[in-house]
Amino acid sequence: MSGFVSHLFYEFRAGVRNRALLLMNYLFPLGVYLLLGGLMAKLNPRFVDAMIPAMISVAILSGGLLGLPSPLVASREAGVLRSYRVNGVPASSILAAPALATFVHVAIVSLVVTLTAPILFGAPHVENWAGLVLSFAATAFAVAGLGTLIGVACSSTSSTILWQQLVFLPSMMIGGLMVPAEMLPKALGRVGRLLPTTHAMSAFAGLAQGRETAVSPLFSLGILVVGGAAAFALSLWLFRWDNSPVPRQRSPMLALLAVLPYVIAAGLSR
Repeated sequence: MSGFVSHLFYEFRAGVRNRALLLMNYLFPLGVYLLLGGLMAKLNPRFVDAMIPAMISVAILSGGLLGLPSPLVASREAGVLRSYRVNGVPASSILAAPALATFVHVAIVSLVVTLTAPILFGAPHVENWAGLVLSFAATAFAVAGLGTLIGVACSSTSSTILWQQLVFLPSMMIGGLMVPAEMLPKALGRVGRLLPTTHAMSAFAGLAQGRETAVSPLFSLGILVVGGAAAFALSLWLFRWDNSPVPRQRSPMLALLAVLPYVIAAGLSR
C-alpha cells in the first residue's frame, strides 16, 4: 500500500511539473472556460444554464482523455513499465495511480469552475451538491477509463493522438457541451448518445441542477459507471509491459468493446 501511495503522489506531482500535463490538467480547461464563458454567454444565453456541467466535462475530457494516454505509451516505449515489473509493481497500480492523480487535478479545476461561474458569468448555482459530486465521479471514472484504454491499446504516440481526437472532437461538438442534445438533429442526437459527455450532461442537469432531462439522469449515471468499469477491465486485459516485437496474444481492436454500453444506451433511448 505504501508503494502505491508513493506512486500516486509521484503521478500527482508530475501533473504539475510536467508541462504537457500541466497544460492538459489546468491551463487548457481553464482557458476554454474563460473563453467560452465570455463568448458563448453572449451568442447563446441558454449556454449559461449548462455552463458549469459543460466546463466540468471539458476539464474531465482534457485531463482524463488528452492527458492520461500519452505518458502511459511513452513509459512503455522507454522501458519504464518493464522496471516496474521487475520491482513487483502490479499492472493494476500502474493504471490506477495516474487515473486517481488526474481525478484530483480535475476535481480542483471543477471546483474553481463551480465557484466562479456564478460570479463571472451569472451561471445558476448548484442546487444539489451531492448530485454534482456523484455526476462528476461517474463522468471522471468513465472518461479516465477510456483514456487509460487508449494508452494501453495504442502502440505509438501518433496513434494515441488519433484516437484521442476521435473521441474528444465529437464530444465537444455533439456531446451536449456546446449545443444541448435536444437541439441536435435526431440522427446526430442518436450518435451523441455513444459519447460519455452526453450522459454526463444528462446526469449533471438532473441530479445537480434539478432540471428536466430527455433521458433519466440515473440511467445516464449507470451508463457512465458501466462504461468506465468496462474500459478499465479491458485495460487490464490488454495491458502490455513493453512494445515487444512478438505478436500480441490479444488484438488491440478488442478495446472497441468499451463502446458497447453506450451502443446499448443509444438503442434503448428514443
